[in-house]
Amino acid sequence: MLADSSATNRWQLLRWFISSATFSVPQAAGPITFSLVALSLTGDASRGAAIVLAMTLAQVAGAIPAARLGRNRPAATFLRLLVAIRTAALVLIATLAAGGAPFIWLILAAAIGGSVNGAAHGYLRSVLNALTPAERLPRALGVAATLNELTFVVAPVAASGLGSVSPVFAVLALAGLGAVPILLVPQSRAAPIDGMLHAGGSVLSPPILLWLLCSLAGGAAVAAIEIGAVALALRFGYEPALAFLFTVPLCVASVAGGVWVSLRNRMATRKGVLIQLSIMTLGAAFVALEQSVATTVVGAVLVGSVLAPLGTYYSLILDTLAPPQRRTEVFALLRTANSSGVIFASAILTIASLSATLIGVAGLMFLATSAVAFATYRRQSRPSRV
Repeated sequence: MLADSSATNRWQLLRWFISSATFSVPQAAGPITFSLVALSLTGDASRGAAIVLAMTLAQVAGAIPAARLGRNRPAATFLRLLVAIRTAALVLIATLAAGGAPFIWLILAAAIGGSVNGAAHGYLRSVLNALTPAERLPRALGVAATLNELTFVVAPVAASGLGSVSPVFAVLALAGLGAVPILLVPQSRAAPIDGMLHAGGSVLSPPILLWLLCSLAGGAAVAAIEIGAVALALRFGYEPALAFLFTVPLCVASVAGGVWVSLRNRMATRKGVLIQLSIMTLGAAFVALEQSVATTVVGAVLVGSVLAPLGTYYSLILDTLAPPQRRTEVFALLRTANSSGVIFASAILTIASLSATLIGVAGLMFLATSAVAFATYRRQSRPSRV
């Protein structure tokens, strides 16, 4: 009986890992795919940032309301519903693009899909808590981060290849892969989140806000590279389809970081996190220099190398800081903060130049790193929960 139970638990965890990896496909492939869609419809690849911006703005607005709508339903069941809504919105984008609809309709369809994305991530993360004991959570998150970054390695390359042939087919492909959690996410032991609306404890306490700021800055650093990849390729005289020259090194480095977290299987120290944030800030600065392809790739590698360790730390620390009955909300806020970084990068890229975007993102990373440094040294003189 124990062997059967252990095998069942491993199978459920494997299903969750696959669900987590495929859930990220639209986010991983979206920037390049939407840039190529915009290029085919308007002749301007940078307008794809407007689709990403609409999707992420809607995610920020809808994260907490959508998460609360599922408080009386099983987490896995409500997750499937949210993923189904996102999938339908992506199929609608492909249909509109195929029909040559006005670009504004694609933006509105993207907003529909984005409105449920943050809450879906929160429920997906909550399901993991029910599948994994606390002492194994760092390793599970590390494995998830590694698989997630493998998705970010493969998806942009596939999007570039498929998008160069047919941007519409590329959108349909990412919609189909992103729908896999509907079929595979395990029905966990997690109960409906009763009393969420009346649960005590703030989800926006100063310690939580600090790590949400770091997630926001990191999201902006990654988004500036990924959304600006096509523009970077054009800047250095390459074809748009070679945008993966900048995204793949970032993601390969992040895969290595995820493997390191999985093998280590313990939570990083605060000083270690500060060093990792400093590395990401340096990488963002290298990318902002725009001196050469080599310098830009080195910057992308630095950013990617600490992406998984930092993401794992944020998830673990917020798990401890969040009020028990409001963890799903906090996990949704974590994804929302990361998406707010995407908004920051997308907004600047939409209204200003690529150079302004990269400089602004580097400045935001420096601000977040400085905030953690200040909190760390303050903590040494007066212990706190941060």
